[in-house]
Amino acid sequence: MNDILAPCAALATCPAEVKGRRRYSLSAFRSLIAERRKQAYFRFELKRMATDNPHLIDDIGLTMKEVEAEIAKLPFWQR
Repeated sequence: MNDILAPCAALATCPAEVKGRRRYSLSAFRSLIAERRKQAYFRFELKRMATDNPHLIDDIGLTMKEVEAEIAKLPFWQR
């Protein structure tokens, strides 16, 4: 008899976490998307603030270097 498929059969019965894959729930995926949208909105508003009212950057406690680093994280079509 051939033993080539024996390790594969053992892996097929293991839980997903043991195989190296993780399963995430739909609510975790939605919260991840919501967090990314918040970050993108913050960066977009920061860019608008830096161009329209640069004196407000000091008021929120950021330097222009930090602002430029955050704006650089925007997608290229929003920069």
